[in-house]
Amino acid sequence: MLALIAEPYASMVYVAVYTGLRVSELVGLRWRNVNTDSITVDERYCRGDWGPPKSDASNATIPVNAAVIERIERLKTLVVDVKAGRAVRHYPAVRSSEPDDLVFQSLTKGAPMRDNNILVRHIKPAATKMGIPWVNWQVLRRSFATWLKLAGADVKDAQALMRHSRASTTLDIYQQFVPESQRKAVDKLMGLSGLVH
Repeated sequence: MLALIAEPYASMVYVAVYTGLRVSELVGLRWRNVNTDSITVDERYCRGDWGPPKSDASNATIPVNAAVIERIERLKTLVVDVKAGRAVRHYPAVRSSEPDDLVFQSLTKGAPMRDNNILVRHIKPAATKMGIPWVNWQVLRRSFATWLKLAGADVKDAQALMRHSRASTTLDIYQQFVPESQRKAVDKLMGLSGLVH
């Protein structure tokens, strides 16, 4: 799906999928929040309003893979082509990368992006081409939670990475049923008991 989405929106989706950040946290992410191996969430931006993270548990520094940090840093080098009638305009993906500047900036003004525009203009069309038109920002967050489960993450670790106040939220709402995961668990159980022939 990322190959079908233009930058910087593809990188937004990439970061969402591999960190579980809420879209309001992605839109509000500043360069000072991007560390060498982690991301700090200390504010969010939602449709015109700045505010603190959703809950006390949401205000945290989470570890992230080096590939995520590399993808974010790569934005500083990108120039994005935007059609304007018959002409094509060229904009840097990042107009300024001072500590208080946004990581994901609108191309023309460097202002906060509008999450719904990104969803309707970039994510939905790409997902529809792939036959998965139900993809949205929440699905990306749930995918992260489910992949943590498939990777064998302890529920308390998954809760901390998702920044939920309760583990039951992670388990009951975000981590999805995956038949292959159940098959692996049953097969592993048989191996532990010595009954595999």
